[in-house]
Amino acid sequence: MKAKSELEPIIDQIRSADSPVGMDAVYVHALILDKLTAIEQRLDRLEAEERRDSAE
Repeated sequence: MKAKSELEPIIDQIRSADSPVGMDAVYVHALILDKLTAIEQRLDRLEAEERRDSAE
């Protein structure tokens, strides 16, 4: 698990003075979904490469 100090740049991005919990929940969810989409696309590419290599 990372130390809080290592996560400060991310914490600074999602911090919100307008939110009772101190973060912009919609923005945080959007960041998570964006990253998950990127991971899924990368996994799809890697799996396609693996299938192509196995077929040779």
